[in-house]
Amino acid sequence: MNSLFLFGVVFLCAFFLERDWIERSNCWNMTQVQKEYGPQNHIETKSKTPSMGGVMFILASLITLIVIVVMGWAAFWDVFIIWLLPWGAALIGFADDWIKFKSRSSEGFPSLVKLVIQIIIVVPWAILMSWKQGVSLCPGVLLPWWFAVPFLAILTIGMLNAVNVTDGLDGLAIGATIISLVMFLTWFPGNSAVRGCALGTLSMSLAFLWYNAYPAAVFMGDVGSHFLAGMLVSLCVFSDFIIAVIPLGFLFGIEILSVSIQLVAIHKFKRKVFKMSPLHHHFELSGWSEIQIVTRFWLIHGLGAWALIYIFLQW
Repeated sequence: MNSLFLFGVVFLCAFFLERDWIERSNCWNMTQVQKEYGPQNHIETKSKTPSMGGVMFILASLITLIVIVVMGWAAFWDVFIIWLLPWGAALIGFADDWIKFKSRSSEGFPSLVKLVIQIIIVVPWAILMSWKQGVSLCPGVLLPWWFAVPFLAILTIGMLNAVNVTDGLDGLAIGATIISLVMFLTWFPGNSAVRGCALGTLSMSLAFLWYNAYPAAVFMGDVGSHFLAGMLVSLCVFSDFIIAVIPLGFLFGIEILSVSIQLVAIHKFKRKVFKMSPLHHHFELSGWSEIQIVTRFWLIHGLGAWALIYIFLQW
């Protein structure tokens, strides 16, 4: 019953907060400028869609924290520390989105600057986790701090950028995140604080999908993609199963891998492997509809994540 209450409260709050954000964004003309080198139809169909809808995640996470503590599921600090990474990551994404909005550009931080900022946020968090929580590859396999810190930092930064590049079609990234959260709650639930935070994130993600489903009424922006990526990593750390990031990030890994392959192919061999990267744009240019790509990618993510989880649990 407490789980249903938490789910319902967070969903309703997130639903109405997002609706209010969309209305305000339209008044402020806070729309997302599409990349000129991206699919041309996006410039025509998505240029007037409000962005930075992921701000709602931050507000909804505060509501989740309050509800969990008031219900007596876990102590305040046990819940608060789980949100540290998603909040810090969301701050990076918000700053990036704000630069895009103020400059009316599709580009925020230069790539190198963004990477440095991510390192500044992520590395201290990784040190804190290694010192206070301990980083376990899986239950019973605690990583030494000298390996845990760089490993966790690299994995986290990779995840932040992977979810970001996946968020290029209506509903794609949020749908994959929902699948990952359901799988997490099924196989890696952790303690009551972790379960509560995961359930709250699932609830707010479903509320966001209502508005982000094709045709999207709002985009999550970097603030949203960074928040969700940070949350998935944080949940895995606090469930003592950091290797679970790999199956839970299955689709995100494929997407960022396609970007890396394309960049190497262009710079080293002067040719493209894909018509356009990330991978979902390749299929757009191959004639697949947006709904087809999103639905099929969700299926691929679910099946791939399930297969990897099965292998990990057997191992």
